[in-house]
Amino acid sequence: MYEAHQDPYCYPGTLILINKLETRDEQTLETFEQFMTASRGQQPLPAGSLDAVHYRAIHHHLFQDVYDWAGEIRTVRIGREGHWFCFPEYIAGQLDRLFEWLRARDGLAGLARADFVAGATHVLSELNAIHAFRDGNGRAQMAFMAELAGRADHPLRMEWLERETFIPAMIASFRGDDGPLAARMDELTRP
Repeated sequence: MYEAHQDPYCYPGTLILINKLETRDEQTLETFEQFMTASRGQQPLPAGSLDAVHYRAIHHHLFQDVYDWAGEIRTVRIGREGHWFCFPEYIAGQLDRLFEWLRARDGLAGLARADFVAGATHVLSELNAIHAFRDGNGRAQMAFMAELAGRADHPLRMEWLERETFIPAMIASFRGDDGPLAARMDELTRP
């Protein structure tokens, strides 16, 4: 569960995100969210230029049936286990910085797999630290990374993604150690 202060995204007096189903039951919302995002995930992702606008469009695509704010940059500070993600007043600038870095490297296209893995690890680690949205960051990040990897000719084998190892790798990268995440990205890009 996320930590947040003065959260206008939640029903008053609860930690339940205001949602289109209008449920205040956490399990019902989680089931609904998983079903709707999985359904949207089976559809083609929005076209775009691997930039902040494109990233936001991917989040909107996945979560449009669940939240009115899908695809919008969050306006509250959030964190997990005492570690804060990028403060909202800096998100737009940090996304611009990251996507400029990616654009300057041609979207990581034309790289050997090891070099792609290094670049993709950097992008994913930064997207996670920025945590642009109030919820759904992990799914949006991985959908974006799958698009990036496909365009760079290093497709991700998402069926090989194991939550038991991937989530701790993401946490380690957030704490400054990209090694485990690079190992997971290496596994996902193996031919």
